[in-house]
Amino acid sequence: MADVHDSKTRSKNMRAIKNRGTAIEIKVADLLVEAGFSFREQVQDLPGKPDFVVDDYKAIIFVHGCFWHHHNCYLFKTPATRTDFWMNKIRNNVRNDQRVMQNLLNHGWRILIVWECSLRGRKQLPHNDIVERIEEWLCSSTKTSYIDTKGIFTLP
Repeated sequence: MADVHDSKTRSKNMRAIKNRGTAIEIKVADLLVEAGFSFREQVQDLPGKPDFVVDDYKAIIFVHGCFWHHHNCYLFKTPATRTDFWMNKIRNNVRNDQRVMQNLLNHGWRILIVWECSLRGRKQLPHNDIVERIEEWLCSSTKTSYIDTKGIFTLP
């Protein structure tokens, strides 16, 4: 399948994609407020500039886009054009995610990843389910977990 845009237009479109304050991050912020948690956003002095830091629970919440962080779900599609370039970029993102998470864990932080597919799309979780899963995880002692369309799970 050919790209419908020339390289200049595609480049402009890709530069326009935000890396903070996205719709899914705003949704998670609203969920945290609704649940009554205090948090900081986009914390610059921590590895990976976490999307949310809940200091009272020594917890970090990352909101990951399924494409950019290679989630194995229905929202991830292998690019049809420049496949090697995009897959290399995505692999680097995943490696960076692993490095950042290990660094944070070494410093005593707990980590929750909320995947985009749990927040939007035809298989998204109901609003109350996500709030309950986040609250459940924050109040637990589990070090690393993720939330996707099937619920909450502990990372290996």
